[in-house]
Amino acid sequence: KMCQLLLTDLNLSCIIRLHTQNRERKMKQSDAIRIHNEAVAIAQKATQEHYEEHGEWDACGFAWVKITPATQSFARQLKKAGIVENTAWNGGYDIWNPSGHATQNISSKEEGAVAYARHLEANGVKCYAQSRLD
Repeated sequence: KMCQLLLTDLNLSCIIRLHTQNRERKMKQSDAIRIHNEAVAIAQKATQEHYEEHGEWDACGFAWVKITPATQSFARQLKKAGIVENTAWNGGYDIWNPSGHATQNISSKEEGAVAYARHLEANGVKCYAQSRLD
């Protein structure tokens, strides 16, 4: 019985430690807005550089970044700030064309979306870039 009790205490201790390590850090709204604005600037630069190098050579399409789950602190702060409005049909929030570039070139838009997503990921945000042809 002593071994069972000790083993149970160790398992509980491990579970508590894992839960604490995986707990998300709460983000201030000002930090979320700053990270978003930095990511937009990075996306704009990446899209513009790709567009200047390649022009309108590729198919028309769309690119966006999926921030999921919508319950993570960053996503909630973007919602409070009015940057995102409604959750996407498949969950999370979508940031469409984060660079804001007017090109229809899917490759250029993908460059911007990937750059935006990488900056968010570097700041602890769960997200990924997506795209589709028009």
